[in-house]
Amino acid sequence: MYVCGITPYDATHLGHANTYVAFDLLNRAWRDAGLLVNYVQNVTDVDDPLIERADRDGVSWRELADSQIALFREDMEALNVLAPASYVGAVEAIPLIVELIERHQREGIVYAVDDPADPEHPDLYFDQAADPTFLSLSHLTPEQARPVFAERGGDPDRLGKRDPLDALVWRLERPGEPAWDSPFGRGRPGWHVECTAIALDRLGPAFDVQAGGSDLVFPHHEMCATDGQATTDEVFARAYLHSGMVGLDGEKMSKSRGNLVFVSALRREGVDPMAIRLALLSRHYRTDWMWTPDLLVAAQDRLATWREAVRLDSGLNADGVLAEVRAALADDLDAPRALAAVDAWADASLAIDDDDSYAPPLVAQTVEALLGVSL
Repeated sequence: MYVCGITPYDATHLGHANTYVAFDLLNRAWRDAGLLVNYVQNVTDVDDPLIERADRDGVSWRELADSQIALFREDMEALNVLAPASYVGAVEAIPLIVELIERHQREGIVYAVDDPADPEHPDLYFDQAADPTFLSLSHLTPEQARPVFAERGGDPDRLGKRDPLDALVWRLERPGEPAWDSPFGRGRPGWHVECTAIALDRLGPAFDVQAGGSDLVFPHHEMCATDGQATTDEVFARAYLHSGMVGLDGEKMSKSRGNLVFVSALRREGVDPMAIRLALLSRHYRTDWMWTPDLLVAAQDRLATWREAVRLDSGLNADGVLAEVRAALADDLDAPRALAAVDAWADASLAIDDDDSYAPPLVAQTVEALLGVSL
């Protein structure tokens, strides 16, 4: 499983947390089924937004990246998200990326752009026409894809490209920007090739799942898939999973809009991270939804009820709870259905006397292991 990671120029907001909590359920369900899970996650620790934010704040890009990576990991640990087996930074992966680009050069599917507006920087681009399956993941037409590409970090209007949707794989050094030596000249990698190189190195082709937010379907996952398939002549990932967008005040949470609710800020306010996790799990991972204070209040109430119930000396027999939670996660990670099963058990156990002393610890173990909620 490969879940695309953060670009560490700001703290973890609830949109990020929604993604990593959602796919933590997949990790837990696979492990509960007895599978060995190889979970890989990248961190894009050199990219335009990071460099721009560091310049604005008067700090080094490396200092900013390191501080935000540390905070992200603290947030994930607080939310009880199981750590990946491999957590790989873009900078760390530059030798892998360079090797992949060299291979593409030999195959003739990477080219130097001939931009009359910037002749000093013949950056390298991947020729999307190398893979006839391009756009089969997102199901966009080229006309539909072009504005999305521009909105999400692409440069469809750059002169000299063979196709507006060709993706940057190596950006040559500009003044004041970080750069590394390579056979193509000093520079730094593009975004999409980073994940392709890391995934192929740590997982190989045709791995089971690539996952991330729904805003990654295009261009990121589409271009990773195209690059990977052109490299190996096999599918890149067998399946793609995408979490919905979390909004606030009627708009998607995003750094560009500034309408963010940060996990670390909620934690500083004294909010139990398990309540944050329950609030996220109360919505199916694929849906788009709005964060509200009422949602957090409901999650805090649910957490208190569950904790009260599992501390009983005995409760309602819970074999059915374990079976229902497993069934819910097997049904497209249906967390709301799983939460409802635990709610029903907790309410019944608090309302009636029952002499099953094994039930409360079984529910506590089920909720911890499968839903990641520590009671």
